[in-house]
Amino acid sequence: MPLHKFPVHMWPRLRLREGLCSRLPAHFLRSLEEKRTPSPVHYRPHGAKFKINPKNGRRERVQDVPVPLYFPPESQRGLWGGEGWILGYRYANNDKLSTRVKKVWKPQLFERELYSEILDKKFTVTVTMRTLDLIDQAYGFDFYILKTPREDLCSKFGMDLKRGMLLRLARQDPQLHPDDPERRAAIYSKYKDFVIPEEEAEWVGLTLEEAMEKQRLLEEKDPVPLFKIYVEELVEQLQQQALSEPAVVQKRAPS
Repeated sequence: MPLHKFPVHMWPRLRLREGLCSRLPAHFLRSLEEKRTPSPVHYRPHGAKFKINPKNGRRERVQDVPVPLYFPPESQRGLWGGEGWILGYRYANNDKLSTRVKKVWKPQLFERELYSEILDKKFTVTVTMRTLDLIDQAYGFDFYILKTPREDLCSKFGMDLKRGMLLRLARQDPQLHPDDPERRAAIYSKYKDFVIPEEEAEWVGLTLEEAMEKQRLLEEKDPVPLFKIYVEELVEQLQQQALSEPAVVQKRAPS
């Protein structure tokens, strides 16, 4: 007999079907259930299931096994471009006969100032060289943030930036360059392909805990005093009573 009614790996999904989580927007729940494989960063995929061994000429099966990564808390406050810490071992004194010791490979970090056209603001961000290369490939910082999915950004800061950009695009905020409407219109036209409804943009990049708190505040209502409820019920009863009673019409005597 199984120890649990449902397997352990199904608990996170079952949680989304009960209580406050079940009332979250459908598009947000879909984003949580979608599990996409991040782009390879620290390894090169083979791109095929079989390859020819050059030594013996035989066909051998190959697999693309991602390198396990650890993302420290500081990676959520910067843009590391999918890079993280690699935990492994090395031989002491480069001697294979010696004992293995733990080793951590860390990416090289830089602080750079990046400008966002949509938000019209400069950010001092911790980045890697790969992040700068990806920004150049996307032809701009805003394009990089908007095009890159969550699993490749691997950054809470990056997802918060994306939500702010999408909200400004959805609202067509006039506070962007208020003295230069032509420049504002050009920026909104430049990024028009990324516009989504404001109702969806508000939930982009939120964690489950943040989304639950947001939903709780949306459903929260101020308590109504009981005397107002009783007054409304009394007025409704009096109106129904007045409608149910027959109207008496008095005839005036002829003068």
